[in-house]
Amino acid sequence: MTETNAPKPPIWIIPTIVFSQFAGTSLWFAGNAVLGDLQVYLKLTGDQVLGSITSSVQLGFIAGTLVFAFFAISDKFSPRKIFLACALLGAIANLAILWLATNLFSLLLLRFVTGFFLAGIYPIGMKIAAGWYQRSLGKAIGFLVGALVLGTAFPHFLKSIGGALSWQSVLQSVSVIAALGGVAMYLLVPDGPYIRKGSAFNPKVLLQMFRTKDFRSAAFGYFGHMWELYTFWAFVPIILQHYAALNQWQANFSLWAFIVIAIGSLGCIVGGLISSKTGSARVAFVQLLASGLLCLISPLLFKLPLFLFLPLLLIWGIVVIGDSPQFSALTAKTAPQEYVGSALTIVNSLGFAITIFSIQLANYLYTVINPSYIFLGLVVGPLFGLWYMRSLAKRGL
Repeated sequence: MTETNAPKPPIWIIPTIVFSQFAGTSLWFAGNAVLGDLQVYLKLTGDQVLGSITSSVQLGFIAGTLVFAFFAISDKFSPRKIFLACALLGAIANLAILWLATNLFSLLLLRFVTGFFLAGIYPIGMKIAAGWYQRSLGKAIGFLVGALVLGTAFPHFLKSIGGALSWQSVLQSVSVIAALGGVAMYLLVPDGPYIRKGSAFNPKVLLQMFRTKDFRSAAFGYFGHMWELYTFWAFVPIILQHYAALNQWQANFSLWAFIVIAIGSLGCIVGGLISSKTGSARVAFVQLLASGLLCLISPLLFKLPLFLFLPLLLIWGIVVIGDSPQFSALTAKTAPQEYVGSALTIVNSLGFAITIFSIQLANYLYTVINPSYIFLGLVVGPLFGLWYMRSLAKRGL
């Protein structure tokens, strides 16, 4: 169906998709938000738990993405039914921590399963949006990634309530909200007029895809972005706690972690609006440059007064994710059209695989060096991405 004869989307479509995406992705960092309580409850010791629990979700997401692509799940079934099923199953896996988590292994396994079902929430939500919007898809992606950011931050907000909610109630609340998001998507968002089957997943095209210069530039820019993003998000509470220890600052760390992560939604939305005039590559380049500079000066942040530290940390929270929708748009635009489904799946999976190495490196550095210097290791990602993004940014793609 062409855009001229397609019906105008009902007014509730994009708000429902955004809410459902927010609700479903709140499962992502639910374990991180209550990690301190889980360590006490399960008698876990050592400094590697943060990296392990975050990496387990990432591994699950990678596995789910590849399985969904290999079996063409989103082509065989209605995307909104997949979204509903994965939201419900992900909510159950998250809730099962209360009953089945007895040691570190069982906790990591449940987080892996949650990550697996997130592969039927975040990417499928994008496909549902693409079924309703074409000309304004870039703007819609900005809103959807913004919803991902808010969903990621939301468990920290629930935890920040303090005595009003126990850690068990935080997990229960996240699971209920995720399930509601799945139900809302199923009941209120029918399959759109532009819904279409993706191209078959073909891992053999990996080398052929990367021979295309523009696609290679967009993909490598995305890889550099991913090296920084999830490690920053995972370690935001560590940044806050370390600054507080050095500067005798008393604060609600969970609330500030929520604010620092959630404010990134502004970067996604505003970046999406600007990209329609300047091109996605320039928006992505500027935001990646800004986050890279903040990585570079990160040791100095801990020596600044609070009135400078917090604004800079908030800016970091904005630019670290604000380029993400633009990298998604660039990857889709530059991918060989006959292999676009495989291209997006492979790039997405490789990007999340990179986050595991980055998270584990930061987790290791946390145990052996002054925490003020951990985030210097993140600057490698933006530098790598900026180098490959130069030509795309210059042309305003």
